[in-house]
Amino acid sequence: MKTVLILVGKTTDKRVQSLFDDYAARLRHYGGCDVIVIPELRNTKSLTAEQQKQAEGQLILRQVQAGDCVVLLDERGTERRSMEFAEWLRRKQQTISRRLVFIVGGPYGFSADVYARADEQISLSQMTFSHQMVRLFFIEQLYRAHTIIKGEPYHHE
Repeated sequence: MKTVLILVGKTTDKRVQSLFDDYAARLRHYGGCDVIVIPELRNTKSLTAEQQKQAEGQLILRQVQAGDCVVLLDERGTERRSMEFAEWLRRKQQTISRRLVFIVGGPYGFSADVYARADEQISLSQMTFSHQMVRLFFIEQLYRAHTIIKGEPYHHE
């Protein structure tokens, strides 16, 4: 199983990007995670939030392949503790033969077409975080899940 993380827009804070890159490098030990960054839309001042979601949705769906298991990082998704997420990921590793694709959307969320294509939605918290921080928090949790699965000492209970 291949893990893919699709992100809308680049990380503009160099400190956050540095931390993100550190966890992405750590994940290479566990098979890595392909990161696809979809460029931010230009000239969005003339677009409504819905039009922006639609345009981003089209770009997102171009990156999704038939047979992918698509998981949206969405505030309405299922919350899991780190141990539960690790168990969920372990089960996915055993049942998915293609790609497990996690998607962090743009500032207005996802279009109806992206929601329709998704297999699941997960939430990191009931709190709201910037999209830049969501990327960092999620990649750290992905790394943590792999260390839990392997029984390594990164996670403490």
